[in-house]
Amino acid sequence: METNLTIEPALRISEIKEYYFSKKLREIAKLNAQGENIISLGIGGPDLPPAKDVIETLQREAGIESNHSYQSYTGIPELRNAFAKWYADKYNVSLNPENELLPLIGSKEGIMHISMAFLNPGDGVLVPDPGYPTYTSVSKLVGAEIFTYNLTEDGDWLPDFDEIEKLPLDKIKLMWVNYPHMPTGREASEELFKRLIDFGKKHNVVIVHDNPYSFILNKDPKSILSVPGAKEIAIELNSLSKSHNMAGWRVAVAISNPVFISWILKVKSNVDSGQFKPVMLAAANALSQPNEWYDNLFLIYSQRRVIAEEIMNELNCYFDPRQKGLFLWGKIPDDIESGEWLSDQLLYNAKVFVTPGFIFGKNGERYIRISLCAKPEKLKEALERIKVYKHKK
Repeated sequence: METNLTIEPALRISEIKEYYFSKKLREIAKLNAQGENIISLGIGGPDLPPAKDVIETLQREAGIESNHSYQSYTGIPELRNAFAKWYADKYNVSLNPENELLPLIGSKEGIMHISMAFLNPGDGVLVPDPGYPTYTSVSKLVGAEIFTYNLTEDGDWLPDFDEIEKLPLDKIKLMWVNYPHMPTGREASEELFKRLIDFGKKHNVVIVHDNPYSFILNKDPKSILSVPGAKEIAIELNSLSKSHNMAGWRVAVAISNPVFISWILKVKSNVDSGQFKPVMLAAANALSQPNEWYDNLFLIYSQRRVIAEEIMNELNCYFDPRQKGLFLWGKIPDDIESGEWLSDQLLYNAKVFVTPGFIFGKNGERYIRISLCAKPEKLKEALERIKVYKHKK
């Protein structure tokens, strides 16, 4: 259609690209429509349901007429209290549910709320490489200047504080950290958390710890807020997406001191209108699940992890068996061109999709990532397809 209009998008749109998985999943859907039957081991979206009584709570509460109105921007008391009790029980962190936590419609949304609350255009933000791509894209959307800090296998996927100290820290206002780390599965120590808090206080840098994987293949969940005085300078994001199989429900939380929470609330209250009350009541139920829930989750992912390790071994990829979290991160052999090349070869020839590490940063270029969000039979089928592909080469 011909037009004389000269509409242009906002400049911030030119700073970011469409999310990799958004494009790749479209391609996979097209291949499946052509009958290819791709096995996807890419996205970290749990394929398991929430606990039965969580679903029953949602169903029951959705049938109550008065539950369909707008709710408070700060969430209902039942949910705030449940988050506070969960943190006390699981992380040994004491919280005031009235002003030290804020329920969110997902951690991804929280990344935007926090960035808008703390970063002016031109402010510096520390982003890990490799790391969750949304830290970078959201920082670009708010006009911040990005300073990447390197996480490397030689450095055990931990921040090099000597390297970071050489950056212009007087202009850096915020630092993103994430342990157990995605994509590498590196677990944090109490020593690391203490050092991050000391660093933040020394340089007036807000430390934001994104903590959605602490219960996956991990019997010692940790919170950065367990460090004395951490709430003065740190914010923690947590989520029910992975720990309770509620990714599509969009339930998360931001936790910090009352001042920081009030600033985040200013942004949030102008962006969304609160969550559906039955979802919040069901989430409160999820947070009160007994220890057996977490033990069963550990068992399920342990069984899947064994098969994922077999896939890595079949591909001659090296991996650290100490990894925690929802994925398995592996280094490709020296004779393979790149992780992206290997990912494409598996997709088009073995009909198996694994995530290439380059999407998490330049330090991930020689790695691939396998998601554990697939039934054991699918993982086994993927392994057999890869064996057939390799033998045909």
